[in-house]
Amino acid sequence: MKNEFSSSTFRWLACVLLATALIGCSKPPPAPPKAPPTPQEKSKNTISKAAFGTLPDGTAVDLFTMVNANGMEVRASNYGGIITALLVPDGTGKTTDVTLGLKTFDDYVKNPPYFGAIIGRYGNRIGKAQFKLDGQTYKLPKNDGPNTLHGGLKGFDKVVWQAEPFEKEDAVGVIFTYTSKDGEEGFPGNLQTRVTYTLTDQNELSFDYHATTDKPTVVNLTQHAYFNLAGDGNGDVLGHEFTIFANEYTPVNKLLIPTGKIESVTDTPFDFRNRVKLGDRVNVDNEQIKFGKGIDHNFVLKKRQQPGLTLAARVSEPTTRRVMEVHTTEPGMQFYSGNFLDDSLAAKSGKPYGKHSGFALETQHFPDSPNQPTFPSTVLRPGEEYNSKTVYSFSVR
Repeated sequence: MKNEFSSSTFRWLACVLLATALIGCSKPPPAPPKAPPTPQEKSKNTISKAAFGTLPDGTAVDLFTMVNANGMEVRASNYGGIITALLVPDGTGKTTDVTLGLKTFDDYVKNPPYFGAIIGRYGNRIGKAQFKLDGQTYKLPKNDGPNTLHGGLKGFDKVVWQAEPFEKEDAVGVIFTYTSKDGEEGFPGNLQTRVTYTLTDQNELSFDYHATTDKPTVVNLTQHAYFNLAGDGNGDVLGHEFTIFANEYTPVNKLLIPTGKIESVTDTPFDFRNRVKLGDRVNVDNEQIKFGKGIDHNFVLKKRQQPGLTLAARVSEPTTRRVMEVHTTEPGMQFYSGNFLDDSLAAKSGKPYGKHSGFALETQHFPDSPNQPTFPSTVLRPGEEYNSKTVYSFSVR
């Protein structure tokens, strides 16, 4: 019987079978399942250090850059703990610098406006540049007319701090330490001070303050960052909407020293209990507003009964939808509406900072407390610890 398959047919069939085998063999084996990411892989937190500048005495100064997993970025120097940049996202996800600052390190040294700095030993004003403690009168430098402002001529904003960066699973930060010697700027006692900046993956920037002394002294530490939630150099902040959780404030005299009274905010320009635009409060005919050329006043916060953080303020910016909240353990908050900015600073944005270009929310004890016996005490004694915490949190709405 004649074979129905020719040799050419066999050759064709062999080629088909061989090609099929080769195609099958060329398929890669299935990839093994991926291992779950480690905590280090989950987090994109980073912190780095770079040279920032050199002081006239030759001391080198560093700048630390902290970035969290969301891309929020904080740059802070060991000179004064100054925050030079703070980049946060807006409602579209775009990240923009929202804190005021200067162009160069030399600008911070030559013409310091307290932008972004640690303030101490005593934040805010001490009337007549003196106070009495345990029967002894301590004279302080006069750097605000007849008063002392923000620690004197060389406060904590103008010293070089020791700096130790750290990284955690969901946060990065820097621990700043400084010893203020007995008699520095007229204050008694060797004050061992530690301030920790922490940036978390929840877009929170926290400040933890700690201090001890070997002599009775007064202490009132705070942070003096200026903010414009529309972006640094992007106009004034009069359209920002503020809510301040305070029923009372401390009125001041012409020199911005508290009168000693604590008064209700009701029917005053200082009533921010319901959200209101800043421009609706500073552009009014009011004696207190005239004294400060705007708002430069201490608000008495509605403290929780139990220890812990209290919501002090919420600020929102309508065009970018950014929201900033301030939580603190402090009894007061100085709200400053940038009244003395006068176009004279070499702003990093390239645009001069005019009046109301930024605002500051300085959580602290009350101004002039060492001379006001009815105010919460700022006295720190040997064996005691000064502890304070403030958190700035950023979101969008």
